[in-house]
Amino acid sequence: MKHPTLARLAVALATLGAMTPSAFASPPVSVSGSHFMREGKPYQIISGDMHFQRVPREYWTDRLRKARAMGLNTITTYVFWNLLEPEPGRFDFSGGNDVAAFVKAAQAEGLNVILRPGPYICGEWDAGGYPAWLFADPSLRVRSRDPRFLAASDRYLQRLGKELAPLMASHGGPIVATELENEYGSYNDDKTYLADIRDMLKRAGLADDLLLTYDGPDLLAHGTLPDVTAVIDFSPGEAKKSFEMLERFRPGSPRMAGEYWAGWFDQWGGKHAATDAKQQGDELAWMLKQGYSVNVYLVHGGTSFGFMNGANFQGGPADHYAPQTTSYDYDAALDEAGRPTPKFTRFRDIIAKATGTTPPALPPSHPVRTLPAFTLGESASLWDNLPAPQASDLPRPMEAYGQAYGYTLYRTTVRGPFHGSLYLGEVRDYAAVYLDRQPRGTVERRLKQVAVDIDIAAGEHTLDILVENSGRVNYGPHLEDGRAGLVDPVMLGETILHGWQVFPLPMTSPDTLRGWTTAKVEGPAFHRGAVTIDTPADTFLDVRAFGKGFAWLNDANLGRIWSIGPQHDLYAPAPWFHHGANTVVVFDFDTRDRPVMRGVDRRLWSDPPKTP
Repeated sequence: MKHPTLARLAVALATLGAMTPSAFASPPVSVSGSHFMREGKPYQIISGDMHFQRVPREYWTDRLRKARAMGLNTITTYVFWNLLEPEPGRFDFSGGNDVAAFVKAAQAEGLNVILRPGPYICGEWDAGGYPAWLFADPSLRVRSRDPRFLAASDRYLQRLGKELAPLMASHGGPIVATELENEYGSYNDDKTYLADIRDMLKRAGLADDLLLTYDGPDLLAHGTLPDVTAVIDFSPGEAKKSFEMLERFRPGSPRMAGEYWAGWFDQWGGKHAATDAKQQGDELAWMLKQGYSVNVYLVHGGTSFGFMNGANFQGGPADHYAPQTTSYDYDAALDEAGRPTPKFTRFRDIIAKATGTTPPALPPSHPVRTLPAFTLGESASLWDNLPAPQASDLPRPMEAYGQAYGYTLYRTTVRGPFHGSLYLGEVRDYAAVYLDRQPRGTVERRLKQVAVDIDIAAGEHTLDILVENSGRVNYGPHLEDGRAGLVDPVMLGETILHGWQVFPLPMTSPDTLRGWTTAKVEGPAFHRGAVTIDTPADTFLDVRAFGKGFAWLNDANLGRIWSIGPQHDLYAPAPWFHHGANTVVVFDFDTRDRPVMRGVDRRLWSDPPKTP
């Protein structure tokens, strides 16, 4: 029998032999006075945000390699809880959710990692990353000391720790820091809550290295703890003032821009963000010259595929619900398809000059191609594709029916004659009203609408209300109520309507759709076509033939379509195409007769940005 110590040594040596050299490339980063320190020397973190769940897994290495070629030494990533735990206690770390694989890919490119695990992350992501099932019980309060919320958060963080604790820098991995919650000072001032989350991270092994809080400089007092390093988030033009505020709050502490907003996100009905690359470059140069650490938000935005976009709703008198687009291009240094922009070149040159180093060579980008026009010549009515209904005396939010995302159809019977208001309350978030399957108007939360005028002839009629969850609020006081669908009683005049049938429509796959026809289909419907590809390549699918809905490419939900813009295309990555025939299915609220799509190699924004 071998001596136990020798046996352990043999295992350790075998493990070391199997590790790649990059496994030793990430010594811990610590704090000493006003500096981050690494291997006994002051260390400047030069980072960029890139969210792995917004990027096809096949492209992780490409995007990371380009980030390194811009001169970054660190990559920062959110972790979206809702994708990892789609149902309570059921975790999914496969495919694009394999956060450990992403972290290892970053290490292989010589990058540190800053982890932003939540449980709340904002990020213009549905509900700030919270799973939809948290909102099934309206009495549960997220982002609070509600024991039910804390228990769910703890379960998630402990499970995440099993994936990532071995990859902390103190254990030889690349994760040099972990964020404690996110911008909590903008939401509340509960130090006990922050301490609860900190303790969860410690138990999960995710706080063995640096722990950071991110806040606006004017909210630092609310959002951090005395034993946690505070970093600051701010817009271009605010660097000098923001760092002065950090110095007053924490004299002699490390100086870091946790989020330097070098771009901005888009909202439906607005203009595409086109920000000032020169101003951002000049300010980045100034921060680096001061020796400050910087995280550029974002180096690459990616895409909020499927139904994962969030929405803003601050809650002020003039504010309104504002859902974000599927595209998270963000006017970033790398565009949505991963192509370097002029901003990338400007930032790379500035970082090289500030650090006195030559960055690695920039790898070539994947091709973005055009595709010839193709017709979606088959259609299938939504009315022919309804699931079995659930009975409900009053309409309830979609979470009450076990649904997380997509659409919900509410149906009841009404009697006429009637002329007046059909009150729907605060719809979450877009509703189309049909009487005997004929359209009778829409209600938009975005426009603060709550009712439609309706004429009902004598006799009995079927009333259908088709509601789209357009994206849960990800920031501000409305975050705590993430219910989707209908949340108020529906009233016909002064009468509350009872006796509903509810049809959950999560739209998870086009494979079960039936009733396809080449004839014109009136009303809400699915439209199907095929495009043949010889060599798969990235493209942007032109969706200007449609009004409001979403699109599948094969079995992948590419995201939302809305004719109000500014986004009029959907990014379709090459790995999601097949050699040969590919199926595209689009759902649209309104009647479409043999709509035509094509692939384009340039973006179709409502307002094209100016060239920097």
